[in-house]
Parts: sequence; structure tokens; C-alpha cells
Amino acid sequence: MKTTMTNRRGFLRAGAAGLALGVAAPAYLRAQGAPLKIGHLTPTTGFLGPLGEYAQMGIKLAVDHINANGGAGGRQVELIMEDSVNPQTASTKAERMFERDQVDMIIGEISSASCLTISQVAARYGKVFVNTGGNSDSLRGQDCNRYMFHVETQNSMYVNAEGQYFKTQDMVEGKNWYMMTADYAFGHDLLAAAKAFLDTNGGQIAGEDLVPTDATDFSSYMLKIRQAQPDVVALNLAGTQITNFFKQYGEFGLDFTLGGFGFDTVSAWAAGAQNFRGTWPNVWNHLVQNDASQAFVQAFTEAYGKPPENQAWGDYNAGLIMARAVAEAGDAGGDALVDYLESEEAQFDLMKNRKGYFRASDHQLIQEIYAITALPADEAQNEYDIFTTSEPLPGSDEPLETLAQSVTGGTCSL
Repeated sequence: MKTTMTNRRGFLRAGAAGLALGVAAPAYLRAQGAPLKIGHLTPTTGFLGPLGEYAQMGIKLAVDHINANGGAGGRQVELIMEDSVNPQTASTKAERMFERDQVDMIIGEISSASCLTISQVAARYGKVFVNTGGNSDSLRGQDCNRYMFHVETQNSMYVNAEGQYFKTQDMVEGKNWYMMTADYAFGHDLLAAAKAFLDTNGGQIAGEDLVPTDATDFSSYMLKIRQAQPDVVALNLAGTQITNFFKQYGEFGLDFTLGGFGFDTVSAWAAGAQNFRGTWPNVWNHLVQNDASQAFVQAFTEAYGKPPENQAWGDYNAGLIMARAVAEAGDAGGDALVDYLESEEAQFDLMKNRKGYFRASDHQLIQEIYAITALPADEAQNEYDIFTTSEPLPGSDEPLETLAQSVTGGTCSL
């Protein structure tokens, strides 16, 4: 026990304050003020529930680390968490957090539709909302607003990264693709980005289906895929949809090339090494090899008994980013935070090779991402190490914004 605590304390000093975001100690040593209240909304039930559980673990660990290092600008952080459930409930709870709980900001969410409703409430109150899981391009486009920032990567960035991989495998030009898409805002937006990529690069659509978010039986879809005989089956699904698809894909004995344009590692873990296959874009994973990343993996594993999922990474880093923003801005007010996050000095160590920054034009965090590829089942080391990870994308010789081009979703006007 003593060794574990020593390791964790070491991370609290070196990891959270130094490795993870490079927060200078003086920024945290100002006079103690009133607690900084952070509201956290994310779905912990329904098809996105497994991701929401990791989101909550990530933000709780971030708050532990922030408070252990002196707080945000000298203010201890108080965390208020709720299950957002659906867009209507998310809006209601966001308003209640600002009115009743007097939170200074809201962090979280996974559903793109709920991100939109929360952002609208935050804008009315002039408070910052940090999206940690919603991918929709339209949130960075026609539905953007001054007070919403995005730690999660947007759909077009994932599409461009995954598309480049498939191009290297000669699986785009002249190839037939079958699309499976989640029937809600995220899926629709991702499908639009995927179609734009295929249209530009000579790919063809052999078939497509919109899948209800509560679907658990994919047998009818499997039969349609088998009949279409595509070159690639591409998933624009989310949450437990992906896990269920993986399991039934194997049961039907289908072996068409499988991949997709958005992915969370919890879906791979839930499917298991026997069912997980393909190559997928990923904002971060526990195999990323640098000191800050592995310090986070160690601290998270010690706290929760399992490695962090990419959603935990997003909420953890959002917490640290906002703690630094409050310290640097000297204020938790929405306008002060926006001004700081849009500034040139606001660059963040994200446990990756290169620092990230929020693009001033749409508030997307510009950063490296990865591609993960399933291992053969007999090569899996344990229930978590069932894939390999690529080097960061884009390559070190390319600008970070390379993947954030040719986006869909309309134009942002902040």
C-alpha cells in the first residue's frame, strides 16, 4: 500500500501538474478563493452508458489531481455530476446546474444532440461548456457558439485519418462500401463526412442502413451485407451498437474488410479479442508511449483497477485544461475563459508528441490522433491489450491541421 501511495503522490506532483499539462506551480499558489464549481453531464445509462462511466472516472481523477496540486488558481474544485440521459434532460439539468448549483462551467457529454442543447443553455448564461465526447461537425460549424469548446475530435478529422489508412490499403478508389449508421445526430453527421470522402476519392456505396440507437439484433443487416458483397463494411455506429455488431458479425461468419470512422476502445474491450477486428481511428489509447500518457495510465489503473478508455482521457484532460485556464485567466467567468482559450499562449500537453490548441475559428482542439488495429485473438496479451496503436497522425512532418480540413457541417460564426 505504501508503494502505491508513493507512486500516486509522485504522479500528482509530476504528472498532473507537470507532465499532463505543464501547469506552472505559481499559477496554483495564489490566495485561496471560493471553490470552483464544475458541473459534469454525461449519459451513464442507455447505449452510451459504458462510455459515460469512463467519463465520470476521468473527471473525478482530474479533480483529485487538481485539488492535490493546490486547486485551480488557488481554488479547490467542487464537482457536481449528473446523468444527462437525452438532449431534453441534458438541457434541463444544465439549466439547473447554472441556476441552483451555481456552477462556473460544464464539462462532458457524448451525444452530439445533447451537446447542442447544453451549449445553448451555457451560451444564455455566458458560461463555458467543454464538449468531451460529441463528434458532430455541425457543432463546430453551423451550430457553434462562443462559449462551446471541443476536446473531442470532430467527425471529419476521424474520417480523414481512417480514409488515409484505407487509401494506403487500396480500398477506396473503385471499391464498394456498405455503410451502417447510427440514426441520430452523430451518425448522420459522420455519414455525410464519410460520403464526402468517398466522393472525393472515387469510392462507391454498395448499400447503407440507418440503425436505431436501441438496436441489439443485427441479423437482418448481416443478411443484406452478405447479399451486397462489399469490399468494405464501414460502421458509423456508437456505444453498445458497435459491440453488438462485432459479436454478430463473427457469428454470421462474415469476413469483408471491416472499419469505421469513429471509435471508442470500450467497444473493442466489450466485444473481446475473439470478435474485435479491423482498423479504427482513435483520439487516444492506453498504449500511447510517452511519459505523461503512461503516468496517467498508471494513476487511473491504481484508482479504478483497469486502464483508462479514450473517453476517460477526454474528460480528464478537459478538467486539467480548464483548471489551467482559470489559473491563467484569473477568473472563471465565461468571457475571460474564452479569451484565454482562444489566445496563442493557450497550448496544452495532451499526453501526445505535440501540444494541442483550440482553433479560434471554431474552438476545435487541434491535436494528433491515432489508428488502432485489432490483433489476432491468439496474440492478445490480456482483455485490454487486444490491438496495436499507430504512430501519431498526422505525421511529424505535417501540420496538425492536416486532418482538420475538408470538413462538413456548415460554417461557424462565433
